[in-house]
Amino acid sequence: MTDLLDGTARLILHLGYPTESFRAPLIYNPYFASLNLKMAVIPMGLKAEDFDAVFPGLFRLTNVLGALVTMPHKIRVREWLAEASPAVKIAGSCNAVLRRPDGSLAGDMFDGEGFVRAMLEKGETIADRRVLILGAGGVGSAIAAAFAAHGARFLRLHDPHAAAAGALAERLAMHYPAVAIETGPALAEDCDVVVNATPLGMSPGDPMPIAIESLPQGAFVGDVVMKGGKTAFLKAAEARGHRIQLGIDMLYAQIPAYLAFFGLPVTDSATLRRISGAT
Repeated sequence: MTDLLDGTARLILHLGYPTESFRAPLIYNPYFASLNLKMAVIPMGLKAEDFDAVFPGLFRLTNVLGALVTMPHKIRVREWLAEASPAVKIAGSCNAVLRRPDGSLAGDMFDGEGFVRAMLEKGETIADRRVLILGAGGVGSAIAAAFAAHGARFLRLHDPHAAAAGALAERLAMHYPAVAIETGPALAEDCDVVVNATPLGMSPGDPMPIAIESLPQGAFVGDVVMKGGKTAFLKAAEARGHRIQLGIDMLYAQIPAYLAFFGLPVTDSATLRRISGAT
């Protein structure tokens, strides 16, 4: 790969802090190398207190194509966008920035698109589904936006902070008025998709995000937690016969959307897994 990084190479910056958990360079860069493409994703540790001083200057570098944006900058970066997608407006956060030819920045959010694409890759449909989303933070909001964009019929939004779920419902209704939206308790019995978009499951001993016994028979169950493979929630759901989706599936499935956003050659998540050596 280093043979490809000459003076004509273009860069996608991976901005966040801390950088030790970044996985994107391990997926993108082998793919670029497989195409002999003079591109690289470069991890850059940027602390929250330095963001406003550093971020705009990075996009004055002439070979920077854009950036992948992760915590703690997904919200702050919106202030620098000349154009924001509906997903950014609904989620209130942004994880991809494109430097346009005039130097202005366009932003998008692909967490939700990745979750939906991963379901589609498994042969699931999205149109007309009834979905319970647990968690109305940035990831849960992005997933709700993606389900709405792909034609889900009904979304139930639950968050311990009722105001967060209510605000998300209002933003969704502005962009997708045809989708039925409800907020309130985490009731799953009339839903055929259940998504855990909360941090529950990241640490051993975390409680279940919803009682396993309340999942309706045949429901598809997904989680956004990427740490440690199958969460206890997914293991329990699988043991009861539910089809499941891991958080890491969302990561791989959203990368083709990122590639299209940056105007780069697009592939599928199976190819990315193979090239990056993922199991």
